[in-house]
Amino acid sequence: GGAQKNIGPAGVTAVMVRDSFLATRKDNLPAMLDYGTHAGTMFNTPPVFAVYVVDKVLGWIEAQGGIDAVARVNAAKAGLLYGTLDATDFYRPTARPDSRSQMNVCFRLADESLEGRFVKEAAAEGLLALAVPVEYGGRGATNVAYCSFVEELARVSATASLMAAYVKLTTLPIVLAGSEEQKRRFLPGLASGEQLGSYAITEPGVGSDPAALQTTAKRHGDTWVLNGTKRFIGNAGLSDLYVVFARTGAQDAKGVSVFVVPGDADGLSVEVLPTMGMPGWRLGAPTFADVEIPAANILGQEGDGFKIAMQTFDASRPTVASQAVGLGQGAVDLALDYARRRETFGKPLIEHEGIQFKLAGLEAKIAAARALAYQAATFVDERDPRMTKLSAAAKLVASDVAMEATTEAVQVLGGNGYLKEFPAERMMRDAKVLQIYEGANEIQMLVIARQMVLEADDRGVIWT
Repeated sequence: GGAQKNIGPAGVTAVMVRDSFLATRKDNLPAMLDYGTHAGTMFNTPPVFAVYVVDKVLGWIEAQGGIDAVARVNAAKAGLLYGTLDATDFYRPTARPDSRSQMNVCFRLADESLEGRFVKEAAAEGLLALAVPVEYGGRGATNVAYCSFVEELARVSATASLMAAYVKLTTLPIVLAGSEEQKRRFLPGLASGEQLGSYAITEPGVGSDPAALQTTAKRHGDTWVLNGTKRFIGNAGLSDLYVVFARTGAQDAKGVSVFVVPGDADGLSVEVLPTMGMPGWRLGAPTFADVEIPAANILGQEGDGFKIAMQTFDASRPTVASQAVGLGQGAVDLALDYARRRETFGKPLIEHEGIQFKLAGLEAKIAAARALAYQAATFVDERDPRMTKLSAAAKLVASDVAMEATTEAVQVLGGNGYLKEFPAERMMRDAKVLQIYEGANEIQMLVIARQMVLEADDRGVIWT
């Protein structure tokens, strides 16, 4: 009990797996993967921590010389990936009762109270801390592990997955560009769920071109004064802090800086924006009217804002892709379950070839999108320079597939798909925003094309 209080359920699982493995399994990698993948089942710990557990155990074994090649460790982690995806049914409504009671979130009938309940339950499990480095109160999960967590949430609630993913989006600029003092000041509260944050870059007239921001920040001694309005900002009006991008210089990308603004700052007001989908998620338009913030709240250097925004999107887009994969998979699961029960022309709907082909095609597309999403997440973990292109591609492909899958799920359910009694129509409404936020899909194509040209310049001409 004392150990669990100090290091949490995943830590306890890691210690137990380590001791058992070192005592009986030695250098047996298949056994190692089996232990990690089923850690949650063995020790009543959420399986989403499987990657965390295996990372810990592999680290211990590596340190003791049990595995002498880094390549073998990486192979073990790669082998764990898809096993983990299959194992993390912890978040599904049909998951085992003990796990479901631990999260106790109303996924299917989301309302305005969902955010507070989700944050409370997820924080109690340490799940919000997955995206934050250990030294700042987090769990330091890899991007691959975090994407697995978000995907499983999205299979039953896109809203819940968005709330989880938004923690990462808000913390990323601080992790990437914050000073040591800023990280220790801002990150622990977000990781623990004691504070909510907002990522404020979009404006009424500026969406896909952040270099054209009109919100301004002017320096007066040790204070910056912000003026302007943002739009389509998550958690607006609820947040304890806002990561705000504002113009501090010339009318170009080099004239943008980023600040952390307290949620209770004088001069900050918010208009709530009703949305088509993502019920229970707060979206708003914060206005900054002569809002004063200390100079110590600028992230990075003056003029670094555009660069920080692009780095943030590179790292966060695989998470959006995982949301889309989860939502699309949930829609196919729903359509399949319905097609097995519903009978037409004397036999179950699933026995009609037209339905089989429809669902089989969607399953294949989702599997492809999943592979692309986790490849992009791996590139982010490894800081591979190709991550800009792959992250954009993952977001593009996965969100388009999610929109297709949810629309077809409504079609498979027929009239019932149009009723709010069934979740298909909600899934379809939720999917649309995935093609819009964190860069509309048209922007993803521009990013991919630009990266292709840069890569072609680097490799030289192949075909003449």
